[in-house]
Amino acid sequence: MSYARWLGTLRTRCRLRSPLLRQCLAEFLGVFVLIIITLSASAQNVTSEGTKGNFLSSSLASGVAVMVAVHVSGGVSGGHLNPAFSLTLCLLAQFPWWKLPVYFLIQLLGAFMGAGTVYVLYYDAIHSYSNGTLRVTGPRETASIFATYPAPYLSIPNGFFDQVLGTGILVLGILAIIDARNKRIPPGLDPLAVGLLVFSLSVAMGANCSCAINPARDLGPRLFTYIAGWGPQVFSAGHCWWWVPIAAPMLGATIGTAVYQFGVEFHHPADPKEPENSNLEKLELGREKEMDLPVYVVNAYAESWTGAGTESRSSGEPSK
Repeated sequence: MSYARWLGTLRTRCRLRSPLLRQCLAEFLGVFVLIIITLSASAQNVTSEGTKGNFLSSSLASGVAVMVAVHVSGGVSGGHLNPAFSLTLCLLAQFPWWKLPVYFLIQLLGAFMGAGTVYVLYYDAIHSYSNGTLRVTGPRETASIFATYPAPYLSIPNGFFDQVLGTGILVLGILAIIDARNKRIPPGLDPLAVGLLVFSLSVAMGANCSCAINPARDLGPRLFTYIAGWGPQVFSAGHCWWWVPIAAPMLGATIGTAVYQFGVEFHHPADPKEPENSNLEKLELGREKEMDLPVYVVNAYAESWTGAGTESRSSGEPSK
């Protein structure tokens, strides 16, 4: 009984009062878990020379990592995990623009720390495989465990299109999954559906440049490798490839959002319960919502327009 009382006291004293801090911590943990699982699968594959993993196992780990990360952070921060998807929500007026750089920095930090943890976990294996030399290119390179690099045949324009298309399909697919007025999946299976989507993209579009489709997932580990011993070549390799997995996914997210809106969402039949002026409110540029909606939760897409969650706001809890 005394332990339970002590635990309750600890919980009360450690609870964050700021909603923004709670969201940042949850987003950090989500990305941290995502990177640990994803990069660990890659490290196991590379350092074992394919005997304890392959391209398919790495792709499967990426999909499962997304599912777990969404469960970790989705109910608090929305489980964005990806600056490109945070941008999507800003474009849909479901997320305030001022939070976009905040989330990007938190996601970047989570990815950086996740990469560092994987490096410690596989420190002996990496140095044994590379004979003590941390290389970015060559037969015993290990930089690709952490960040993405283009295949030798891939040009910058082709690689840029690869990332735009991959991220566009990712965003389009997620918007379809969370659209309550589309073919809605059973409640609670959103993270699984998104994980399967990421898995399918990794399997189908991973040959060119490892299917980053996430600026934080690529830049955070790349910055870690820069300071951990791989050096400035992590930015110069692949004809200065490093900027492509940052810029192209943001463009792809914008295009994917527009395609889904103009191709599907704008054409849903009018809901008789919806106020007549609601469509104008939806499209009012620059208008921030009164609440920040989690992404991978039941009816999240509908709640942002119908005002669900009013009860939770009145009780002092963030909308779920």
